[in-house]
This record gives sequence, structure tokens and C-alpha cells, in this order.
Amino acid sequence: MDTTALDNRNILISGASVAGPALAYWLRRRGFNPTVVERAPHLRGGGYAVDFRGPAHLSVLEQMGILDQIRDQQTHLRSASFVDSDGRRVAPMPAEIFAGDVEVLRGDLGRILYEATKDGTEYLFGDSITGLEQRDDGVHVTFCRAAPRVFDLVIGADGLHSNVRALAFPGGGVLHDLGLYVSIFSVANSFGLDHAGLLYSVPGRTAAVFSAAQDAQDGQDGQDAQDGRAVAQFFFTAPDLAPDGYDHHDTGKQQEILAEAFNGAGWHVPTLLGQMAEADDFYFDSVSQVHMDRWSAGRVALIGDAGYAAGPGGNGTGTAVIAAYVLAGELAAARGDYRTAFARYEQLLRPYVARGQKQALGGKDFLAPATAKKIRQRDRFFSMLPYIPAAKALIRYFSARTANAISLPDYPGSR
Repeated sequence: MDTTALDNRNILISGASVAGPALAYWLRRRGFNPTVVERAPHLRGGGYAVDFRGPAHLSVLEQMGILDQIRDQQTHLRSASFVDSDGRRVAPMPAEIFAGDVEVLRGDLGRILYEATKDGTEYLFGDSITGLEQRDDGVHVTFCRAAPRVFDLVIGADGLHSNVRALAFPGGGVLHDLGLYVSIFSVANSFGLDHAGLLYSVPGRTAAVFSAAQDAQDGQDGQDAQDGRAVAQFFFTAPDLAPDGYDHHDTGKQQEILAEAFNGAGWHVPTLLGQMAEADDFYFDSVSQVHMDRWSAGRVALIGDAGYAAGPGGNGTGTAVIAAYVLAGELAAARGDYRTAFARYEQLLRPYVARGQKQALGGKDFLAPATAKKIRQRDRFFSMLPYIPAAKALIRYFSARTANAISLPDYPGSR
């Protein structure tokens, strides 16, 4: 590709989680100059797992040259079970529901993406955007720490509570609360879990723990799964808590909310909660979707959760890498004409995003059933699955159906 004919080559991306670095990779490959600004002072860890499903997701990762690295780091979740308050397993849950075709810890995925982009991308850690002013010569950007700069384009890849969305789309996005909250953090693997998980539910609340050990680490220095790390996950409903009713950067307050929500819960919940104060990867947020009439405003556009968060089960991570591929491809195909590229990007992705968001709407009933009766019904369903012929094949098909509901353009230079 003749990159000398590209317009609007200098592009600022806000957010260094998944969508941001993935977009930086494709932009650089197509002749653009990406800069990534990230509020955190360094790469975010985060021990929870994300997955990719089906040929659409895997083909993009393969073209990026990182699929083998992701497979080397995958969690290899083999089993998960619902348990009662005494720890007795009451129903098995097929790993395919959580793990997809390949599952990897989010921190590992972030590191892989960073390593794949750091040599051709400028990263500004520990900083964030404070102002965006669009002029004829580009977007004039001010930062918390760095000196003001002018970029041709700005892309918000900064998640559910996007700073770019707030600055460039005032009143232009709707945060649709799904009635659920989630918290995830690392804990000690005191359960002896080996590529496995346990889930415990009471009405409106579910606590879970999954081993975080990797094959490459198992058995090193005489350690076994018992000595490794695990990931605790908490899902709960809170009708009186609004998604904007607390400071999203106040970890202490978030931990108070979580502790209060699970007060009195049995099983090993108190032990798990007792470790959250020491966790360096504590995560807490509402389970919400972002719905917008448009994903771009002049020279500014949104990608991933910033523009169209889906929620659990909505293929958010896979959608992020696909969107990065498409957005960069359309910018290159339009020779940097952002008006044409942004319109084409949205036209291609909207139906795909809508499917993922629709699929995620059922997550609440599965993750935190409202009554004891609904918990029993869910557990009974999963306890019957091993006796249904071809059940695993059906689960794999239905779980990947939405993820594959897109035909990706074959942009020049992709392979």
C-alpha cells in the first residue's frame, strides 16, 4: 500500500485495554501513526478471563500474528460446577459456556497486545484527555500531564465510562443498566482448583472462584494448583444502587458496596471477600450497555465498550478486535477520509454489535437468579445436560453463533 497518499495519519487513541492496542496495531500496519494515552500508570493487570469464539475472532488474531501467543497463555478451563452452601457440587457447567475456543487472562492479553505494538506506537501512561476542540487543522487535545497537542483524529477506546464519549458526545450516549453489578479480583487458590471453577448462588447473588494457573507454570518449583492463584468473581443485583451513584475511581467505596451486598452469604464468601483489600487488580462496575445513535462526531469516533458495550456474554472482547480490524481497514481504504471511513465502519459493525447486545440481555437470570426457585431451575437444567446427546456440540454452536455473525472484508495487506 502506498502510504504517502494517506490523509489524517496522526491518530490519538484513548485507552490501552484491548480495543485501543488492537486498533493501534492495525493503524500502524496500514501506514498511520497511532498514539495511545492510558489513565493507568502502567499496563493494567486484571486476572479475570476473556474469550474468543469462532473463525471471525480467531482469523483476526491470526492475521495479527498473536493467536499462537494467546494459545500459549490460555487458561484451559476444563470444568466448572455449581455448589451448595456446604460445597457439595449440585450441577456441572460445560466449560464452553465460559471459555470459548480460546480463553486468556485479560492481563496476559493486554501484555501480548502491548508487545505487538510498542515499537510502532507512542504510549502515554499515567495521563488522560481533559479537552477536545475540533478545528480545521485537526483535534486540539489537552491532557492532565502532557503538553497540548494536535491530532488528525481521536478514537475513544476507553471503556464503559468513556472520557472521550463524555467530551465529544455530550448527552449523545445512553448507559443502559442491566440490573447487575460485577466485581473481580485475584485470590489465593485455597480450593485446590486445577483449571476448574466453582459457583455458589443465593437469590440475587453469585460468588465464583476459578483457578488462574497456566499449563506452562503448573508443577514449576514443586508447586501444584493448590499453591497458585485464583480469580474470585461476584455478581449481584442492587435495585437501590444506580450505575452513576458512586465514584468509579473510589476503590474503597466499591469494596464497601460489595461487602454489604454479600453480607450473610455462606459457603466461602467471607474468606474470598477478606482478600479483596490486598488485591492489586480489584475491579468493580455495573453491568451495563452503551447505546448510541452514532459512533462518530466529526474527527472523533468510538470503538469497543466506549461506543457499544454489550455486557457478559455479548462477545465484547472479540468485538473489540474485529472492530479494530474494520476501523483501520476502512480508514486505509478511504485513504484517510474519516467521514467515509467512520460511516462505513458503523454500517458494517452495527448489526454485529446489536446481536451481541441482544444476547447479553439474558445474563442476569443466569448469573444471579432472583429467587431460590430460579436457582434450582438453572441448576437442574445444567445437571441434565450430560445426559443430552450432542449437548456440548449444541452449546458450542449457540455460544459462537453470534460471534460469527459477520463477514469480514478482506482489506489489502491484511494477510
